[in-house]
Amino acid sequence: MPPPALAEEPEEEEWLVTYADAITLLMAFFVMLVSFSKIDLPMFEAVMAGISEEIGLGKDSAESITQQTVTAIESAAFEVSMEQEVEVYKDEKGVVIEMGSKSFFKPGTAIITDEGISLVNGWAQILTSDKFKYFFVEVEGHTDDDPISTPKFPSNWELSAARASSVVRVLESKDVLSFQLKVVGFGPSHPKVPNRDFDGNPIKANQAKNRRIVIHLVQMTTAEKAELDDVLLEKRLAEEEARRAAEDEAKRKAVQDVVGPVDGSTTAPPEAAAPSPAAEQPAQP
Repeated sequence: MPPPALAEEPEEEEWLVTYADAITLLMAFFVMLVSFSKIDLPMFEAVMAGISEEIGLGKDSAESITQQTVTAIESAAFEVSMEQEVEVYKDEKGVVIEMGSKSFFKPGTAIITDEGISLVNGWAQILTSDKFKYFFVEVEGHTDDDPISTPKFPSNWELSAARASSVVRVLESKDVLSFQLKVVGFGPSHPKVPNRDFDGNPIKANQAKNRRIVIHLVQMTTAEKAELDDVLLEKRLAEEEARRAAEDEAKRKAVQDVVGPVDGSTTAPPEAAAPSPAAEQPAQP
């Protein structure tokens, strides 16, 4: 007599309940930390990326939007051979881009070089894409402490603000919305490194580092993202309305060219030639 068939035991999946509870508690813990402390965005994203990778969402999902932005900004600089002139890193607000003024502006002016315009155009293309559009763009101008006094720039304050404004104008011309943009002129008040030594002598290398443009890319909150979407929708509707109006006007002009004037006037027929006096006189007998 053959032995009885072994009954197949059902798979135990009770561990999933415990696992889900643990993940929920972990998420609640991080939410509590965020509510009681200042948000260090890169650190928060790094922790969340680690959690995502551990629970099997994959490397691409785990990579934070901040790190993706850094990579995209650096790639744009590399494409125009300006990677040595740009420093990109993360801070507690988001992404920071530093550009030395020597490579981006003509000396003593707020005129951006051709290379600088090409690079800022590339960044604008990134910041208007669907993936990276939810950033505020704060552009800061900085100078060294050497005074400047020209009719256009009475002091370093005007020069720093004008240079930051030049960058913003390029971004705005490439469809970055004014809603996202901010200009700040710091003049010489926020040096990156000391401008002078202990004896008050200028340190030329340090002064060159202090003459710079700093761009902060600050991630929007959920409410700010919704507000940006509303602005984009209004802009798109206005553009569509303008396009339709232009098309209607073009059609109207085309019809008018075919049918002639539409003011009701008609061209009068040529008047008959008046009879000559000799014709009106009766013939003499």
